[in-house]
Amino acid sequence: AAVTSPLRACRGILKEIRFMKGSGYRHTHVYKYVLDQFRRNQVTGAQYCRERMDALHTACTYQCLLTSTRVHLHLHELYHARGERDPEQMAGLVGLRLPTQPGGKGWET
Repeated sequence: AAVTSPLRACRGILKEIRFMKGSGYRHTHVYKYVLDQFRRNQVTGAQYCRERMDALHTACTYQCLLTSTRVHLHLHELYHARGERDPEQMAGLVGLRLPTQPGGKGWET
């Protein structure tokens, strides 16, 4: 995971939490914990956080994990959740069409 700004990492994690929890995500413990961790690792004039870059890298890695999990679940639902499909549907999933014969019948003429 590429290290970006702390604000971008925080927003990315909160965006993934919003996708998982819905509109009431601000009232969850996860939301409060993430904000608390980002506030705790801020650099101020009175305090310097030595682990700032480590915490930022961990946050970016966690954001990547959340995004990848969401995309994986979407793909799993799209391709594996329906059971058996007929050949025309399977060909349509990969962007192909089955060949047809003139007259609408099989191979006989």
